[in-house]
Amino acid sequence: MHDLKNKTVRAGIINVGSRGLGFTVRIAALMVLGRLLTPEDYGLVTMVTAFTGVLNMFGCFGLFQAAIQRDKLSEDESSLLFWLNLTFGALLTLTAIVAAPMVSAFYREPRLLAIMDVIAFTFIITAAGVQHGVLLQRRMSFGTSAKIEICSLLIATAVSIRMAMMGYGYWAIVSMTITLPLATTAGLWLSTGWIPGRPRIAAGLRSMLQFGVGTTLIGFLTYVTNNIDKLLLGRVWGTEATGLYSRSSYLINFPTENLNSTIGEVAFAALSRTKGDLDRFRRYFLKGYSLVATLTLPLTVVCTLFADDLIMVVLGPKWTSAAEIFRILAPTLQVFAISSPLGWLLNALGMVRRGVYIGLFSAPLMIAGVLIGLPYGPRGVAMAYSTVMVLKVIPVTMWALRGTGVRYREVFGALASPLAASLIAGAIAYGAHALAAPALSPVLRLMLDVGAFGATYVAALLLIAGEKALYLDLFRDVRAASSI
Repeated sequence: MHDLKNKTVRAGIINVGSRGLGFTVRIAALMVLGRLLTPEDYGLVTMVTAFTGVLNMFGCFGLFQAAIQRDKLSEDESSLLFWLNLTFGALLTLTAIVAAPMVSAFYREPRLLAIMDVIAFTFIITAAGVQHGVLLQRRMSFGTSAKIEICSLLIATAVSIRMAMMGYGYWAIVSMTITLPLATTAGLWLSTGWIPGRPRIAAGLRSMLQFGVGTTLIGFLTYVTNNIDKLLLGRVWGTEATGLYSRSSYLINFPTENLNSTIGEVAFAALSRTKGDLDRFRRYFLKGYSLVATLTLPLTVVCTLFADDLIMVVLGPKWTSAAEIFRILAPTLQVFAISSPLGWLLNALGMVRRGVYIGLFSAPLMIAGVLIGLPYGPRGVAMAYSTVMVLKVIPVTMWALRGTGVRYREVFGALASPLAASLIAGAIAYGAHALAAPALSPVLRLMLDVGAFGATYVAALLLIAGEKALYLDLFRDVRAASSI
């Protein structure tokens, strides 16, 4: 605890660096695979993962977060959690294999049977490394976690690209879903050197299971809310429409998920250690929240204004019809950025019941919205999904913050400066885009647009919005932590 601030900042530096590299690798993989594979290939795998993703919410039954949130974790508790996770993983693998014929029949697509049988084994593979990951996060050993993550991603990407080049089609995508968790679990075992003991009933199991049940329900409801669009779209409109929509959705969600996991892993570990000191807890949360808002609001504007060139550059000419879907979904990027950090807050405080209630409120709204948009195809679903997400963000945020010690005006104040700076930068960058010669290639045009936006955004944020003090303070923390 006495060195928590420096540990947190160091962990943040490591996570930002590793996730930045991971982001680059994933974008490069998207660019290559988007040109080697078709929307139908992605649509087939999305149909399966829409179902396996639901099962994945029960993968470790929330015991990962429960183990990190605890003040102390004994050797017996760690061993028991390992065997519980492995049991849950094996049951989910068996469930997925049994359900494979039903999923294939639901979509009326026989190829899904073999795909789901293979993807099913990701549950038990992932479960075998969950507790080793807990040990690394409790030690705040994010440097080791970063090395494992990058190496695993590089291996999985290389295998996937090679298979795509050899003409294996959708199996190239399936290979990544297996290779990535396999390499990650192997890396976690090798790096920790921890061997689980025999399972023994531990005193803290009941409280961890109670916490785990709550976080699992939250995860399940969140998953249904965020993925019901893909599941129903695949059933009604088929593989190509699902592929176009799923890649657009992935490109929108990927930056936010990457940022949220980068900052969120560190923030949750730090917040869990400071929940007894509410003033310190509040300051830590607001700094993390401000950072997420500052990084994601400009992404929302860039994705909205320059969707056509982004799709052309990242996915290639086969995906041009995805640009409109991508633009419609762009506002959800900021919605996720606003709402996701609230999960750190509630989980760190142990307020999982409220998270469940918020999920129960959100899921029916989202299902209703998607059903309304479904007859109009991927664009209609995108419009309905985006509209519901935007409309519910303010009431959900206020509900989540009530009684936590974090004030509404502090959170909304953290959004004001980056929002103003993003609007100024967007206006200037779009003006530059309109003046650019149409003969310029999409890559060059996008580089000029993003360059103009980025320079204006930084200047507006530091000079006009008055955020210089905040970032100077963050820079001093980074320098202090780096020198230790």
